[in-house]
Amino acid sequence: MVSKAYEEAIADLSKLLSEKGGLDEVAAAKIKQITKELQGEVVGTANGNVKNDAFDPIHRLNSGFLSFKSHKYEKNPALYGELAKGQSPKFLVFACSDSRVCPSHILDFQPGEAFSVRNIANMVPPYDKTKFSGTGAAIEYAVVHLKVENIVVIGHSCCGGIKGLMSIPDDGSTSSDFIENWVKICDPARSKVKSVLSCAEFADQCNNCEKEAVNVSLGNLLTYPFVREAVANKTLALKGAHYDFVHGAFELWNLDISLSPTISFK
Repeated sequence: MVSKAYEEAIADLSKLLSEKGGLDEVAAAKIKQITKELQGEVVGTANGNVKNDAFDPIHRLNSGFLSFKSHKYEKNPALYGELAKGQSPKFLVFACSDSRVCPSHILDFQPGEAFSVRNIANMVPPYDKTKFSGTGAAIEYAVVHLKVENIVVIGHSCCGGIKGLMSIPDDGSTSSDFIENWVKICDPARSKVKSVLSCAEFADQCNNCEKEAVNVSLGNLLTYPFVREAVANKTLALKGAHYDFVHGAFELWNLDISLSPTISFK
């Protein structure tokens, strides 16, 4: 049985909601959330254990947006007014789709600061007009039209995509529809790590491959003509990074290259 205290709390909250029609949306949503939790939290078991309600995705999305609107959007309306006129980000960021490594959260990017591409293991495929046109379109738009000044490829700790890459059998056989064929983009990193660290523990190999794969992606960026031209003209810089969320560390490095401007002969 739900305790009398719970029943009284629910009654008080319901009364507050009915009397305070002008409550801030976030406050009202929070009160409704608490009311719902109180109503469903106790399922009256003999030994006094409690059971929480099932996860409600609609409520989570709604409360998340209301929190963003109250704490960010409504506190800086001028920013969003400017963004309505267009965007001019300084960064193109490649990051993993992993839910633990959102680049805007890690680097505190504000709206308009970073044009982002997220995929399995934050990989950049080589230039290919048909096979990887989605990635190519994002790079082209960022470099040619938005004129970003930096491309940053961010690897991360405990990356499942890199673990999958390092687990591919030597004969190259696959067991998935898409994943292994995708992560093979950075197979040169796998080969290097397997060769140099052949006696290392698998976890250490994966950790090293997380960074080596970033370097392969940086090299692949140079296969895009408009990227190579911008780098040669010093209007674009390529950077590698690695985020270790286990230890709270972030490494950043430059691509060490020497390029000459393209010479046209007529």
